[in-house]
Amino acid sequence: MKRWLPLLAFLVLVGFFAKGLFLNPREVPSPLIDRPAPAFKLPLVGNDAASFSPADMRGKVWLLNVWAPWCVSCRQEHPVLMQIAQGGRVPIVGLNWKDRDREAAMLLARAGSPYLAVPEDLDGRVGIDYGVTGTPETYVIDREGIVRMKHIGPISPDVWKEKFEPKLKELGA
Repeated sequence: MKRWLPLLAFLVLVGFFAKGLFLNPREVPSPLIDRPAPAFKLPLVGNDAASFSPADMRGKVWLLNVWAPWCVSCRQEHPVLMQIAQGGRVPIVGLNWKDRDREAAMLLARAGSPYLAVPEDLDGRVGIDYGVTGTPETYVIDREGIVRMKHIGPISPDVWKEKFEPKLKELGA
């Protein structure tokens, strides 16, 4: 029996690795799902006198889109976010993450802004609280301030229809 133990251990490891090959890296489970969205209060891009807090959105279903001007995927999803914002179904808040060069205001002025507000998370601490692993990431937050969904990666029209639309309908947005 002892002769077979290394082979058995090897086969178990191969099984775990094989299972991992079929997992979707964009489907990282979030411990925030069905829990209150982390609180914060940050200054707005281009207006340090004004600020944003998730408490400002109480009573509304809304999206928190974590993005950065240096993020290529964020620029890819920007036109989709513009269409969503123009539809007026759900407000979008754009958390400007780790924008050390302070390029967000210039980029949004040039490309247009789909965001109701753009708080600046320059040191990334709010991103840490939300479990951000990279940009873009988008969270659906309900009327009571509970995180109901997290999406990693850019929002495409297909992702919007297949993932966000059903969740927003479920939440009555």
